[in-house]
Amino acid sequence: MSNPLRLDRRAFLKGVGGMALALPVLDAMGKNATDAVPRRFCALYTANGMALPKTEHGIEEWHWFPTAEQNGEFVFGKSTEPLALFRKHVSFMGGLYHPSGPKSDPHVCSDMWLTGAPLHNPKPGTYNSAGLDQVVALHTRQHCRQPSLVLSIDAGTGFLSRTGTISFNLEGRPVPAENSPRRVFDRLFRGDRGSVASERDAFKRRMKLVDAVAENARSLNRQLGSSDRERMDQYLTSLDEVESRLIASERWIEIPIKKQDYSHLNLDVTNEGEPAEYYRNMFDLIALAFDADITRSVAFMLNREDGMGISDTFPLKLGLKHTHHSLSHAGDKAGQLEFAKYDRFLSQQLAHFLSQLSTYKDRAGSVLDNTIVLFGSGASTTHNPRNLPTLIAGGNGMGLRHGVNWRHGETRMSNLYLSILRSMGIEQESFSDSTSTLSNSIFSRV
Repeated sequence: MSNPLRLDRRAFLKGVGGMALALPVLDAMGKNATDAVPRRFCALYTANGMALPKTEHGIEEWHWFPTAEQNGEFVFGKSTEPLALFRKHVSFMGGLYHPSGPKSDPHVCSDMWLTGAPLHNPKPGTYNSAGLDQVVALHTRQHCRQPSLVLSIDAGTGFLSRTGTISFNLEGRPVPAENSPRRVFDRLFRGDRGSVASERDAFKRRMKLVDAVAENARSLNRQLGSSDRERMDQYLTSLDEVESRLIASERWIEIPIKKQDYSHLNLDVTNEGEPAEYYRNMFDLIALAFDADITRSVAFMLNREDGMGISDTFPLKLGLKHTHHSLSHAGDKAGQLEFAKYDRFLSQQLAHFLSQLSTYKDRAGSVLDNTIVLFGSGASTTHNPRNLPTLIAGGNGMGLRHGVNWRHGETRMSNLYLSILRSMGIEQESFSDSTSTLSNSIFSRV
């Protein structure tokens, strides 16, 4: 009788020319690999900061950060009240900032939110650095069908300092985002043999064309203006992302996707319709993807900076008097109150998402217990790059202790990010400009 095959959980298939593909988690890797509870990360970004009214406005109860306590616990403000049901699963993090933020154009705050890169003084030939979501994806990709899921309200990448994505790959290039619920659904849940083969063939044709003209492209690139070179870089980055997804899809093609109920989805909604319905469907897709373990890293840009894109009009669709960017510049009581009411709308969408994650169950706890959700903005209010509004949700199964309104002076955002990585079992020494993990915080295992 032959001994059963035993594989290391980091096993690779090696091919011609030294190429290697990481294997999916297989029974042959043992119970430690197959029974391990997934650890997930989801970054949710809203532009333009949050309403932080001044004391003289007399509406302190609408301040995004908690300003009151009762029975030893913080009191949710009116703009975050929809999250009160999740008190044991959420915490506010105050005093966070990127040291490069005050030195940079205030409109690049979304570009650096997940990277902390010195965008005011980038290294020659670069613009940004690796985003937190892509570092997570690097360490979780062998466990799931898709390395990462990158979403935004407007799709694509936008352009430097006005990006349409918050995700930057390991080389610091913007990762194109998707904004169509139907296309997201098809990519995540309809990766059958035919579609994978068709996409693979199309990709190979494109790559052959790129390879054939590579030498001429390099020569041409030296003659192009900076904006055209940026477009070429974004195009090549898109090819890299397609290749990464294809490799992942082929590895998992023989393994069936978990059976789920999709009847609550409306895949025909668009960002031009009712904002709440659009957000709910996008969040439902993320929750389904996490539940089926299709991906463990998600970045979703809910709004764009500086009045860019269709989301700037969402407050008007909700009956408010000004666009999102205009509200962020309101310095009077009435304007701050409207701004806070839009914050409340976003809190309602986040509460829906957390509810969905808490409904789905893992082998130990809920999907919410095993997912760290980062929600926040790259500015506090009116382009202020300090005290960035930040909320952490979930991760109770990874040692996070919630129900806290935390602040420990001014703290580097990258220290928070390193704490997130360590809580996920990713033992990096540092992230971006981090100096340590957070001390005396909600992270008990870092």
